[in-house]
Amino acid sequence: MQQFKNDLILRTLRGEVTERKPVWLMRQAGRILPEYRAIRSKLSGFIELVTTPELAAEVTIQPVDILGVDAAIIFSDILVIPEAMGLPYEMIEKKGPFFPNTIQSEADAKKIKIADPESDLGYVLEAIRITKKNLDGRVPLIGFAGAPWTIFAYMVEGSGSKTFSKAKAMLYRAPELAHSILQKITDSTILYLKAQIKAGVNLVQLFDSWAGLLSPATYQAFAMPYLKQIADAITEVPLIMFAKGAFFAREYFKDLDCAAVGLDWTMDIQESRRLVGMDKVLQGNLDPCLLYADDEVIIKETQEMLHKFGDKHIVNLGHGVYPDTNPEKVKRFIETVKSFELSTKK
Repeated sequence: MQQFKNDLILRTLRGEVTERKPVWLMRQAGRILPEYRAIRSKLSGFIELVTTPELAAEVTIQPVDILGVDAAIIFSDILVIPEAMGLPYEMIEKKGPFFPNTIQSEADAKKIKIADPESDLGYVLEAIRITKKNLDGRVPLIGFAGAPWTIFAYMVEGSGSKTFSKAKAMLYRAPELAHSILQKITDSTILYLKAQIKAGVNLVQLFDSWAGLLSPATYQAFAMPYLKQIADAITEVPLIMFAKGAFFAREYFKDLDCAAVGLDWTMDIQESRRLVGMDKVLQGNLDPCLLYADDEVIIKETQEMLHKFGDKHIVNLGHGVYPDTNPEKVKRFIETVKSFELSTKK
């Protein structure tokens, strides 16, 4: 087992009592940091940064050095999986992802393949290896992928959407076709996560960003079977499940073989603990907008959140940090977390 200078997040996921709570942020490697923007400004865009391992590794490590987080998360995107399956995407500035081709029929579905991580996603694996070497055991490295329903939503819709009505329509109009696509995504995701683990990540997170758009029954039918396959397959490292907006999914995750469940900021902490059970770690769930507030408010609200979660808690935001957030506010949040346990033990 690798030795770390700071292994708080891994010990917390193993259920050990730690001297303080670990803290990291979703989207911590990115636009909030001037150092990131300096690198990005020299490139053609986001995709070039993702596909250049040396630079992806550099921006992965930036938050560890600058913000003092307890884990790094590899700089990449959930949409590398559709591309590896044969559906390339573009990242349009200030608009988000766009797929020139989408899956609308069985013929379209037959054109996509199960991704080969080594040949199709080798740039991510190389970024992981470089990051691990340069981190030199300072903190663990988190790998990630999008959950099958969320990836399916983009592959059918073709872009971001408030409703993903085209993707949802396929679930009702052509359920067998939808299941066949979801299975290919699941197979690709399992291979991809296992390749990330082999390359050196110490834990992985599944992002189900659009989980909240489905009804409980539809989520049970079109999301949970595939999440269970992934959870059952990933046995080498701890798995964190994060399903944004899916209040109902917390209870489903109780029986899923994952170490932790992420909460968004709309999910009540005590209710979540009751639904998820006492065995799993909870992660979250500060509202990212709180980081626009005065320092006093950030400190007060963060301390209240820490009290409510109690033990078995990885501190994070309820979603990704917003790009115009002042890094000094993020540091205040992180410093508050780091001083919390120490102050309560005096």
